[in-house]
Amino acid sequence: MIRARVKEVVDRCFQQGVENGNWSDAGAGKYAVELPKRKGQGDFATNIALVLAGVEKRNPREIAQQVADMLAAETALIAKVDIAGPGFVNVFIQPDVWRGIIPTIVDNGTQFGLSAVGDKRKVMVEFVSANPTGPLSIGHGRQAVLGDSIARLLEATGHDVYREYYFNDAGRQMRVLGESTRARYLEKLGLPNEFPEDGYQGEYIMDISQELIDEQGDSLKDEPDVTPFKEKAKDVIFKDIAGTLERMGINFDNYFNEQSLYDDGHIDDVVAKLREKGLVYEKDDATWFKTTEFGQEQDRVIIKNTGEPTYRLPDIAYHREKYKRGFDWMVDIFGSDHIATIPDVLAGMQALGYDESKVTVVLHQFVTLTREGKQVKMSTRKANFVTVDELIDMVGVDVVRFFFMMRKADSQLEFDLDLATKESQENPVYYVQYGHARMCSILEQAAGKGVEKVGFDQIDPSLLKEEEEMQLLKTMSQLPAVIEGAALDLAPHKVIFYLLDLAAQFHSYYNKHKVITEDVQLSQARLCLIEALRQVFSNALAIVGLTAPERM
Repeated sequence: MIRARVKEVVDRCFQQGVENGNWSDAGAGKYAVELPKRKGQGDFATNIALVLAGVEKRNPREIAQQVADMLAAETALIAKVDIAGPGFVNVFIQPDVWRGIIPTIVDNGTQFGLSAVGDKRKVMVEFVSANPTGPLSIGHGRQAVLGDSIARLLEATGHDVYREYYFNDAGRQMRVLGESTRARYLEKLGLPNEFPEDGYQGEYIMDISQELIDEQGDSLKDEPDVTPFKEKAKDVIFKDIAGTLERMGINFDNYFNEQSLYDDGHIDDVVAKLREKGLVYEKDDATWFKTTEFGQEQDRVIIKNTGEPTYRLPDIAYHREKYKRGFDWMVDIFGSDHIATIPDVLAGMQALGYDESKVTVVLHQFVTLTREGKQVKMSTRKANFVTVDELIDMVGVDVVRFFFMMRKADSQLEFDLDLATKESQENPVYYVQYGHARMCSILEQAAGKGVEKVGFDQIDPSLLKEEEEMQLLKTMSQLPAVIEGAALDLAPHKVIFYLLDLAAQFHSYYNKHKVITEDVQLSQARLCLIEALRQVFSNALAIVGLTAPERM
């Protein structure tokens, strides 16, 4: 927000320079106002002189001096301007401007940090989309949190967000699930059975088989069709998945059923359309898509010689249905194991005449659980894997969500169970949430000590002059820009980094300066700061789906 004001002033200086004949308008929109990389280089820096020097073939420091002279006249906003390096212009903001962020935050309340930059753009976020073959693994748990937090950030910035789960209940994996369930059903009945070589061995399969026996007895013992076993397993597992997601505070607008792509003829229609365009051919009894026509090194099989489609074909058909529903932007959250099929799906969109740039794919790396420095092994097909529910039972929803957002999506995530269960400031979740609880406690103590809480217009803002106080104000003012950047970059970790930084600043300030002192005026000024800071913490936590406890 203050950076936007600085940018407006720099823009006016640029235009004034054009009108004065100092430079042409060729540099319009090519310069930026950024936060400086090092302390002491001002509150903001602009590269306008460097940009204009390149356009006008002039000395950048000479242009920088002209810009600095114009900026220095804006005394209501700017305290000082200096020139650094080859021609960067550093801007120092008036302290009262920073102090003025307090009433802005308090007046806006829970709305501070939100924006309308999305302009109601229709966005579909597809995430989780786990096959209902077992409870949610922690890999899918990371994807669930990543997708939900991205959706929340997009909503916070004025996008019209639609959340969808692609319900994959067709194909070989589901058949293996049914076969696994049938084998365990027969086993529990004491009858001969043949467990599939790559079957699902988790204890949950035994539980599902027992449910079948409780409901239908041995009536399915001679059933040759795997369908009733598959359908039972699918229903039980998906109910379990939905319960886990609800527990994490994650909801969907729609569950798109993969089987509908077959039942409604979309799969056959996509193949027919590609064939009409000469982009499909037969080889080795399989059907191939000419992905080489779209920059790929080799063509891809879309229907195997068994007649079964590869993953690419239903994914292409599904994405075509997304386009038909009129979304302006489609965000796909996938595990890194999908990296090979993404180019093929985008090639399919291009081949069918759709703008593939409307699809953005966020790939996330996998999660490693550690305890006492050793990896906790997992497998969704064996009985020793850790589910998201078990992880929540161990550390709680907030910790799970926070840890899953602590790293960039494309970074490997090590989930340290020992750290996650600590109730100390070593635990980053505790560190941040305790900051909010501590602020609530300060405000409560003030009332108990008879220090009346007053509005910003009743304090002397100049009393907020400590270096730590000014830094807090500057960081607090950045929340709207942080939320906007995290939303548009589809990067929730940026909010977590911001919260950790803000918490560090607050705890340092608290340890160095008393908020409630014998000086009533100073106490009231600092209480105004704490109230605004508490609001910033609360808002940032809420936007990414975390709670802001008042007591810990």
